[in-house]
Amino acid sequence: MRIGLMVGSDKERSRADRLAGLIDDGAAAERDGFTAFWMPQVPGYLDAMTAVTLIGRATDRIEIGTAVVPIQTRHPMAMAQQALTTQIACGGRFTLGVGPSHHWIVNSQLGLPYDRPARLMSDYLEVLAASFAGPGSVDIDNESYCVHSPVDVTDAFDVPILLSALGPAMLRLAGERAGGTVLWMADERAIGDHVVPRITAAATAAGRPAPRIVAGVPVALCSDNEIGDARAYASEVLGHADFSPNYVRLLEHGDAEDVGDTMAAGDESAVLARLRRYRDAGVTDLAARIVPLGKDVGERAKLRRRTQEFLASVCSAL
Repeated sequence: MRIGLMVGSDKERSRADRLAGLIDDGAAAERDGFTAFWMPQVPGYLDAMTAVTLIGRATDRIEIGTAVVPIQTRHPMAMAQQALTTQIACGGRFTLGVGPSHHWIVNSQLGLPYDRPARLMSDYLEVLAASFAGPGSVDIDNESYCVHSPVDVTDAFDVPILLSALGPAMLRLAGERAGGTVLWMADERAIGDHVVPRITAAATAAGRPAPRIVAGVPVALCSDNEIGDARAYASEVLGHADFSPNYVRLLEHGDAEDVGDTMAAGDESAVLARLRRYRDAGVTDLAARIVPLGKDVGERAKLRRRTQEFLASVCSAL
């Protein structure tokens, strides 16, 4: 199992420092030996692909990916142009994670329709695949898009695609036509019993390589008597599942009730043991989302660094 880091919105940095700090975080992840650095598209926060582009210029080896960009916010041709440009900046190390997001973001916040998201994702992928096939003309007419447009960005790099595939239809699509899935709020049982069998069967039937299973997992180093608080804090700051029916349905396949229940929490041995269970469930890539506890910013920063150093030290054990 490859070990990477996942970041999110950092409200403890000033707005003036957030982008520079994020670039520093990516460079630090590379120095520490992590295999990947994942950034979600958080509503109202830094643009993920722009940030990834800058991180790509500040690093040399680490994979950098979006986890994920909502497809409704960008026409697939615009997404393809930006992704190909980002790939050039990253020297071939960029992975594009995309997904249909959630009703409360797409419809309630943006005022866009949220109908048949798997159908839209399928049509979107058709345009992306044609755009990433190389310089030339993209000519696609499907239910969602009518595209007749040139693409001439690069012939040096492809762009791997991962989907935020949680349910059966999306998992089938990810297995058949993408490189795998990026998960959030999936515990070991949901991954082992639901995600891995469905996406692997779809990839096998389509004659594709074994899919990547990228699992975003909150991590907190803490004492035994702080584990309950750590789980509650994670659910509060990372977003309760009940806002997103897609996550609620995913949780029903496992034992977790909220994102905090998916957390690897406790001392070093407890965290390592849970991460091994994720590996054994079929996770190919861990995207650790460090959630430090502490009474002030300085204490949380120290614990974040300690947790990151610990995770870097156990990469070979996983």
